[in-house]
Amino acid sequence: MKQILLAYLFFSLLAVALISVLSFGYGAGYVYIYWRDWQVQTNIWFFLILLAVLSLAGQLIWLGLKRYLSREQRKCENVFSFNQLHPYEQLAVIWTLNAAQDQRAFIQQAFSESGLLKGIMDARLYWMRAEYDQALNALNDTSPMAFELAEIQRIEVYLSQQDGEKALTHLEFLNQHELSPWLQNVSTAYDQRLTALWGQFALQFPWMYLRSTKYGHLDENMKQAWLEQLLAAFDQADSDGLQLLKERYDALNDQIFERTFHIKVLWLKVLARMPEMSEQHEQLAVHLLSVQFSQEVFYLWFQQQLLKQNPHYELIEERINTWENQYPALPVFSFAKWHVYRATGREHEAELLLKQYPDDVLMSYLRIKTNLSDQENLIQQLNLIFENNANFVEIKI
Repeated sequence: MKQILLAYLFFSLLAVALISVLSFGYGAGYVYIYWRDWQVQTNIWFFLILLAVLSLAGQLIWLGLKRYLSREQRKCENVFSFNQLHPYEQLAVIWTLNAAQDQRAFIQQAFSESGLLKGIMDARLYWMRAEYDQALNALNDTSPMAFELAEIQRIEVYLSQQDGEKALTHLEFLNQHELSPWLQNVSTAYDQRLTALWGQFALQFPWMYLRSTKYGHLDENMKQAWLEQLLAAFDQADSDGLQLLKERYDALNDQIFERTFHIKVLWLKVLARMPEMSEQHEQLAVHLLSVQFSQEVFYLWFQQQLLKQNPHYELIEERINTWENQYPALPVFSFAKWHVYRATGREHEAELLLKQYPDDVLMSYLRIKTNLSDQENLIQQLNLIFENNANFVEIKI
C-alpha cells in the first residue's frame, strides 16, 4: 500500500511538471466530453486529476479484493507440506510452536542475507544445541546496530555456562544502556526480556545478585523465588555476601514493609539467620503480627526473644498478652507463656496453663515434657519426635 501511494505521488509530480512546461504560454487548455445526456466541460488539470483519482481508487479496490479472495482461498486450501507455506507463515508456525531447532536450516536460509540479524539467529540456534563457544563466536560478527539483541543472547549463553561474573557484567551494562531508537517500538518487550534475565540470574546466583549496583529488577514473584533460593543457599554465604545482604536490607527497609505478606515473612527468615540484625528482625516480626497472625512468625519472634543474653520477660509477656487480645483462643500463646512463667519462677501459673487446650499438640508436648521431669534421655527422644512433625517449626527453646 505504501509503495503504491509513493508511486502515484511520484508520477503525479512528474505529470504536473511536464504539463506545466507544455502549458507555459498556452493556458490550461479545454476538455469537452459528451456522452448520452452527460456533458463535462473542464480544463486539462482537472481532467488529469480526475483520471489519477479514478485510477488510484480502482487499483486500491482491486488490491483489497485480491487480498480478500486470496485469504478466503487460503482458508479452504489443503496444506500437505510445510514448504507450501508462505515464508511469513513458516516463521509464525516456528514462533508459535517454538520449533526453531526443528527448522534450523529454514531459519538460517531465511536470515542468511540479513546483515543485521544473521549472527544473532545463528548464535541462538547454536545456544539451543548447547554449542556455547560457537554461539559466542557468531555473536562477534553481528552488526553494531543489533547490539542490544546480541547482548541479550550473550547473557543467555553465559547463564547456560554458569558464568555468573560475565553475565552480571553484561546485565549491568544493559541496565544503564540507552535503548537504540529502532527498538523503541518494542521497548516493553525488551524491558520484560531484560527483567526475565535478571530473574534467571538471581535464581542461579542468589548471593552474586547482591553485587548488582542497582536493584528493583525483579517482579513480586521473582523476588519471592530469589529470597527462597537465598535461604536455601544461606550456608554458602561468606562475610562479603552477608555484608551486602545487610546493606541491601537497610537500603530497602522502608519498601520491605510495603511488600506482600509472604515476601516479608521470607525477609524475616533471612534476618533470623543474622544475629546482628536482631533489632530489624523484631521490628519486622512485630509489624507482621500486627497485620495478621502467623504461628510461624510468632515462633520466630519468640525464639529470638528467648535467645537474647538477658531476655526481657516482662516485655515479652506484655507483647504476648497484647496479641492474645487481638487474636483470642490460640494455643500457641499459652505455649509461649508457659516458658515465660517457668523462666520467671511462676511454677503454679505455668501448671495451670497445662490444663488448657487438651487436644492441642503444643500443649500436649508440654504436658509430657513436664511429666518426664529430669529424664533427659526421654526428653531428647520426645523432642526428636516433635521436631519430625511436618507442622513443626524449629524453635530453639
